[in-house]
Amino acid sequence: MRQLTPAAFGLLLLAGAVQVAPAQDTTTARPTGLPGKVQWEFNLDAGAGAFGFSNSLYTNVRPDPSGDLSDNWFESFVKPKISGSYGLSKGELYGAVSAVGERTFDAPPPLVGTEASSFQVEDLYLGWRSGTSLSVGENALDFTVGRTQYRIGQGFLLWDGGGEGGSRGGFWSNARKAWQFAGVGRFKPKNHTFEAFYLDRDEVPENETGTRLYGGNYQLALGENNTIGATYLHFNTDSLAARDGMSVYNLRAYVAPFKRLPGFSLGAEFAREDNGDLIASTAWMAQGAYELSKVGWKPKLSYRYAFFEGDDPGTTENEGFDSLLPGFYDWGTWWQGEIAGEYFLSNSNLISHQVRVHLTPSESLSGGLMGFVFQLDQPASFGPGVTSKDLATELDAYADWKVNSNFVVSFVAAFAHPQEAAQQGFDRTDDFTYGMIYVGYAY
Repeated sequence: MRQLTPAAFGLLLLAGAVQVAPAQDTTTARPTGLPGKVQWEFNLDAGAGAFGFSNSLYTNVRPDPSGDLSDNWFESFVKPKISGSYGLSKGELYGAVSAVGERTFDAPPPLVGTEASSFQVEDLYLGWRSGTSLSVGENALDFTVGRTQYRIGQGFLLWDGGGEGGSRGGFWSNARKAWQFAGVGRFKPKNHTFEAFYLDRDEVPENETGTRLYGGNYQLALGENNTIGATYLHFNTDSLAARDGMSVYNLRAYVAPFKRLPGFSLGAEFAREDNGDLIASTAWMAQGAYELSKVGWKPKLSYRYAFFEGDDPGTTENEGFDSLLPGFYDWGTWWQGEIAGEYFLSNSNLISHQVRVHLTPSESLSGGLMGFVFQLDQPASFGPGVTSKDLATELDAYADWKVNSNFVVSFVAAFAHPQEAAQQGFDRTDDFTYGMIYVGYAY
C-alpha cells in the first residue's frame, strides 16, 4: 500500500476539519456531498488533435521498406480537477487534486513515440496564503507543497515540470505540467515578488535523468506592461554529468518604455550556466514589437534574435548550452518553429531570427505568420563533416478560433527548407511540410 504524500494528507485534513453544511433546497442547487464550508471548484480540460507530415523527420530515404516520408498521427487527453479553499482567521488553506489521461495513436514518428496511453495523478498539492491578514498586500505570503506547476518568466529556461511523449503519449498536447514534487514559498509586498523553491521533475520513465533543482526568483512589476526579473537555479541529476551541480543565472526584462507609444514593447533575457570544468555557457535573446491597436485587425509586427552557445571542439571546456526545461508561452516560444523547434532542434548550438506578424480580426479569431532563420553557432559540434552555419528556414501560419467560452480550435500549416548544414549533418535535402488541427475544451 502506498503511503499518503504530505499534500494528500493535508487535503484530507482540510476536508475533515470542517462541518458539513446544512442541507440545501434541491430545487435551487444540487448537493455535492462535500464539506460545505470549503469553497469548491470543479474543472474539466480536454483536447484532441490531428498532426501530419507530408515530408517527415527522416533522411531523404526513410529507413524502412516503404521509403515514404509521410507521417500522420492523433493525440487526445482529458484532465478532471477539483480544487478547494477554506478560510481561516488569518489567511486560507487551499489545495487541488487532478489526473490526466493521455493517448497517442495511429503510428506516430519515432521521435514522438509509439502508440501509447497513460493515466496518472497530475495536481496533488496543499497550500496556505495570507489573504488580507498582512498590511503589505493581499496574499503577500503564499506557501505550496506537493505536485503542482511552477514557471519562471516566459519559459526561456523553466516552464514545464512534466515529461511527455514516449510511453506516456501526448507529445504535442503536453497536458502534464506539474512537478513530481514542488515546494514553493512566495512573498509579494505590493509590486515585488520574492520566491524560493525546490523542484523535482516528473520525467518519462524511459528518459529519467533524476533532474532536481532549487533556487530563488525575484520579479518587479511596474504596471501591467513592465516586468523585470532575476533568477538563480542550482541543478542536480543522476545521469547528466554537466548538469549535476550546475548553477544558472538569469536576468530578464519585458517593458513598454514609452507612454506615448503604448504599442511599442521590448524584451531581453540573459542566462549563464556554470559548473566548473564541466560546462560554462551563455544564452540570450532580444526582441522588439509594435502593435497598431487603433488599426483594423490590430496588426502586431515583431522581431526576435536568440543565441544559444554551442560547444567549441577546439577547447577542453564544454560551452554547449543546456536547454533546460523551456515551455510554450506563446506561438514560437520557446519551442522555436512548429517543425524545427517542435521536432528536431533544441535551444543549444543555435542562432535564430524570428519575424512575426500577428493579427486579431475579432475577439474570437486571431492568427498570423512566423518566419525563422536557423543557424549553428558551432557547426563542427553539430555532427561529423558539418562546416556550414546555415541550418534551415521555416514559415509557419497559425490561427486560434474561440468557438465559444469553452472551445478553442487551433490550426497550423508549416513549411521548412533544410539548408547546407542539415544536408551535411543528416543527409536531408527535401523540404518539410506539416499541418495540424487541435481542439481544446475547458470548463
